[in-house]
Amino acid sequence: MNPALIVRECCRCASIKFFRLVFGSINAGLLIFAAGCSFKKQTVGELLGEPAVNAPVEKQPESTPAADNSFCYVCHINYDGEELTLGHEKAGIGCSQCHGRSSNHSSDERNITPPDIMYPKAKINPSCMSCHPRDKLAQEDAHEPILSSKATQQRYCTDCHGERHRIKVRTIRWNKATGELLE
Repeated sequence: MNPALIVRECCRCASIKFFRLVFGSINAGLLIFAAGCSFKKQTVGELLGEPAVNAPVEKQPESTPAADNSFCYVCHINYDGEELTLGHEKAGIGCSQCHGRSSNHSSDERNITPPDIMYPKAKINPSCMSCHPRDKLAQEDAHEPILSSKATQQRYCTDCHGERHRIKVRTIRWNKATGELLE
């Protein structure tokens, strides 16, 4: 094996480990901070075990923690802040909910192992609609080309909501239905 290639692979492996360590530490700190902020406010009497008298009940706001995609961003940094990813991230939906955990894919430095789940065109809309129901989509006229069976050309959710969610330059191609390596 070429010694320069070995050094390059080792450096990449070290970079991946470094990013995982840094992002993991940041996320652990945020979780601890969030947990500290989620405690119910209590009066001194309540802390001492005395029952509250006519005390108003405070509801804590329910919020969904953002999804952690840092594991994927090690290689796919171009999706950090991308519209489709960001919107789902804020709702607590991460890459793994749509593409599977993909552990073998993310640990393959040769980049020949496909993600666990990929989407041939015929599966894009049904997959999106498993979370985004037709009746909600039908409330917006812009979704008519996707929902209509009269469309002369099939349209896909990602035509509008994922223009930047495609890899522009591919060095590897897989059959999206079978995962078979094509190039």
